[in-house]
Amino acid sequence: MKFAAVIVLSCLLASVLAAPPASDAQVLRFDSDVQPEGYKFAVETSDGKSHQEEGQLKDVGTDHEAIVVRGSYTYVGDDGQTYTINYLADENGFQPEGAHLPRAVQ
Repeated sequence: MKFAAVIVLSCLLASVLAAPPASDAQVLRFDSDVQPEGYKFAVETSDGKSHQEEGQLKDVGTDHEAIVVRGSYTYVGDDGQTYTINYLADENGFQPEGAHLPRAVQ
């Protein structure tokens, strides 16, 4: 399970790098810290995109061991607006929030 954080980080980074470029954006900042029970990273590009994320193992060594991931990403849409998504991913699934996203009525 300790390598789960590395796998998640690698998958996310690979998906960002594999996406077809909309322009010749340059990476302005890339910070990464991978530990045995967690990780965090931050990426900013010259086209206005940014992504920050932190993952931490929860209930380590138990039958309920899980990874909890919190993060956000920002991008400039085709309409020129800047959009930000904040999210939590844990045993309850992926839970995004953003001013432009619909909210569930309770």
